[in-house]
Amino acid sequence: MSKATISTSGFSLAKRQELTGDDYYEIKQFNDLTIAVVCDGVGSAEEGALAAKKVTNHLITNFKNIPIAWSIEKAIKTFISSINSILYAQSIKDYERPELVTTVTICVIKGNRLYAANVGDSRIYLYRNKELTQLSHDHNEEGMDSVLTDAIGIDKDVEIFYFENNIHKDDKILMCSDGLYSLMSENMLTKHLVNGAYHIVKKASSLVEENLPDDTTAVILEINEIDQVQKYKDLPLDIPEKLQKGDIFDGYKLTLSLIQNDRTWVCEKNSKEYVIKFAPYEALENEEILDLYTKEVWNAKRLKAGFFPKSVVPKQRSARYYIMTKLEGITLKQYLKKRTLSIDESITLTKTLLSMSQYLLKFNLVHGDIKPENIIVMQRDGKRIFKVIDFGSITEIFSITNKAGTPSYLAPERFQESSINEQTELYSIGVTLYEALTGEFPYGEIEPFQNPSFKNIKFPQKYNSNISLWLESIILRATCVDQELRYSNYSLMKFELDNPEKVQAFFNKNTPLLKRNPLLVYKVLFGISLLLNFYLFIRFF
Repeated sequence: MSKATISTSGFSLAKRQELTGDDYYEIKQFNDLTIAVVCDGVGSAEEGALAAKKVTNHLITNFKNIPIAWSIEKAIKTFISSINSILYAQSIKDYERPELVTTVTICVIKGNRLYAANVGDSRIYLYRNKELTQLSHDHNEEGMDSVLTDAIGIDKDVEIFYFENNIHKDDKILMCSDGLYSLMSENMLTKHLVNGAYHIVKKASSLVEENLPDDTTAVILEINEIDQVQKYKDLPLDIPEKLQKGDIFDGYKLTLSLIQNDRTWVCEKNSKEYVIKFAPYEALENEEILDLYTKEVWNAKRLKAGFFPKSVVPKQRSARYYIMTKLEGITLKQYLKKRTLSIDESITLTKTLLSMSQYLLKFNLVHGDIKPENIIVMQRDGKRIFKVIDFGSITEIFSITNKAGTPSYLAPERFQESSINEQTELYSIGVTLYEALTGEFPYGEIEPFQNPSFKNIKFPQKYNSNISLWLESIILRATCVDQELRYSNYSLMKFELDNPEKVQAFFNKNTPLLKRNPLLVYKVLFGISLLLNFYLFIRFF
């Protein structure tokens, strides 16, 4: 689940007046995972605190690189077992007895599912419908709560208590060391956990006049919303292998294939035409492909704005597809094969792309593949308007794993595996504007797998004399290779488009001095000429 759907808090206090304790915790959210770990280093061991830190770091680091084919259960059990073996072996080597010893609890949230495990007596609770339930299992001697039967690093083998649960909206997950629950009853935990980890640990400390008998740690994970992408993914829907003209799905009759792979069609229902897009057949076996398509469906459903085609996800679908309004127009790429855009039309286009990008930013998204093929040119009330298509390329801002984009429109840093951000999107907008006005690319067309150089930009005025100096400056700044000189955000570029009188001439580091400051060049040449004439005059007269 993302940061938008889950909130996290954590806090730890050392016992008595000590500055540091043996507890250690960490919370991380990356990709579609939320991971939290709480460790309570065994105080009777010489290296309990170090063990707690090592276990936490080991689990978090390994989950960043989890093999795609692994289940979450396999990952949790494998990573816990491996760090247990490492700490036990190190203890025997250094101390000839177990000294790197700690308890551990781990919670991993993916989609609408909680995957968790514990070793030792640190606990995991679930708060739902005003009731608190312990989900973890205490590894203690019966009748002797202070004696652990299992912990990380205590033996070469480890007993892992693993469990899973579905999560619901407004659930709260409490992870804590025994320092917390030994001071607070479940009724007290229930009463105070709603205010977050800091509050509940401070409340525990206040119960013993700020003189905690043990290190005390709490981590709280709050489920603000369920994961809608996972909800769509879990639906038991069919994916047809082959599609052909005349096929009917829930009343939608396929009439014309729009894309070579035959997954996007014009369809007809009740005498109206729509566009229907099916999931790739490979999504049946490939979870990564299914994830990407499901995100596309979710974005198509929730992104409601005038620059996108209207989209609907029928509630009673029999297959994985979604429906879009059929746009009456052609792609900008097709349009540019016959003519370029006028200055006014190109400004309208650019403002549409910037407004679209600013809208997506509210959802922490970027389009990812802005180019003329993904822009539809339409006629309305005697004016040309533009719609943006391809929900499939839309991705999270700052994503570094996403491969969205087309080489000729990718910012130079994207070829160095930089994240997708406002600046990289502005570059794509700049290249699209350049092409719309000139029919060319600023640095030439870039083929897949090519290693482009981005050396010298071709000034757009050379192709289109109608381009004013202020508009050329905007294009040059948007497509600048140097990120320090390129627009840093959408608002800056939009401001200059709205206020051409405030646009300053743009020059990159490779711009010749004659173009950058012709007056200075002429003054220097005039001065040199004057000196040369004076020298010749003195020499011959």
